[in-house]
Amino acid sequence: MYHNESQTGTAIQKFLSSGSDNTTGLKREDIHYTTKLASNGTYDAARKSIKQSVKACGLGYIDLFLLHSPYGGKTARLESWRAVEDAIEEGEVKIGGVSNFGVKHIKELVASKPRIMPAVNQIEVHPFNTRENIRQVCEENGILVEAYAPLVRALKMTHPTIKSLASKYNCTPGQLLIRWSLQHGMVPLPKSINKARIEENSKIGHFDIEDKDMKTMDGLDEYLVTGELYEEGRKRNDILGS
Repeated sequence: MYHNESQTGTAIQKFLSSGSDNTTGLKREDIHYTTKLASNGTYDAARKSIKQSVKACGLGYIDLFLLHSPYGGKTARLESWRAVEDAIEEGEVKIGGVSNFGVKHIKELVASKPRIMPAVNQIEVHPFNTRENIRQVCEENGILVEAYAPLVRALKMTHPTIKSLASKYNCTPGQLLIRWSLQHGMVPLPKSINKARIEENSKIGHFDIEDKDMKTMDGLDEYLVTGELYEEGRKRNDILGS
């Protein structure tokens, strides 16, 4: 859906086959490749899109395939998910998941008694938008939360509480935010185009945030939506709500 599946797949294959770049001998199975269905629709349209995604990336299979949003209505959501289930059973996809699904969408899918439950719900989560209700229903149904925009798109790096706690734990604000996600059992997806920053964001094993400080960070929740999934960002609060 991001119109870069071919380029991404080519880059991965080039890296894997490069002796100078791939110095640790990584193989295809060591790479976790994710892509999405742009929009929900009919079963046939979803199956066609999945097959096109597999072909476009050239990697043989997709590790994680997500329904990008709950848009399209109940029938479209369930038919699209059925297409993902069949893609998994046919070996085109290893793991299926959803993205931007709210409480009612998760419950709707569970109530349909799917053959395969979604393994992942990818949503925006950070201390300024904790999504506790969605996280709870995901946990109840064994669905892992992938937190996108865990760094709040750098909008809160100078927030007094974030700065103070980063100083306390001798870490950067970014490392603090990533650690918060991990300690809540989520998989954060920090984004950066800076190599040094990417490496820095991965170095979070030297500290644990104390319970009282986790609660302090939880208390920063202001329902802040930073993404642009919909025309008006605030609309996501209505869609992802209960």
